[in-house]
Amino acid sequence: MADVVSAGEFRNGMTIEYNNGAYMVIEFQHVKPGKGAAFVRTKLKNVKGDGVIETSFRPNEKFDRAIIERKDMEYLYADGDLFYFMDPETYEQTVLNAEQLGDSLKFVKENELVRILSHHGVVFGVEPPTFVELTITHTEPGARGNTATNVLKPATVETGAVVQVPLFINEGEVIQIDTRTGEYLGRA
Repeated sequence: MADVVSAGEFRNGMTIEYNNGAYMVIEFQHVKPGKGAAFVRTKLKNVKGDGVIETSFRPNEKFDRAIIERKDMEYLYADGDLFYFMDPETYEQTVLNAEQLGDSLKFVKENELVRILSHHGVVFGVEPPTFVELTITHTEPGARGNTATNVLKPATVETGAVVQVPLFINEGEVIQIDTRTGEYLGRA
């Protein structure tokens, strides 16, 4: 039996079946106007990447929860616009194209574990590890003795992504990055 949720129970990050697709609630607001019935104003993101819609529901409207399967797989390599992943248990390979991935691999090195996301067997995305350690391949040299922590400079990491780091960080250093925000967390 499918798990059913009402619009009044929406929470950010929840996924529901709506309009013959799976949508993630990215924003919701309970509205109680002076006159008329209460409603829930929402922003829903199609998990298969077809954009964001804004719509309103009555708080008692019911929806099936969308079941998003998450499977740990190893990112093997990229070949042009194709990206290869392997199931570490069965050694089966999955190939995704750049359009399916967006920029979800910008902080992921080859041979790292990621989560492949699918809905009803259709793969639609990749969830990178929350925190990664990457080596800086290019940045301007830091000024000696400059330990200001609120001044940042751009630095390119080994995957090609650019992050903002403090002035005292130099090329060759390994840093920690939060992949959700692209934020520098510290030296590794």
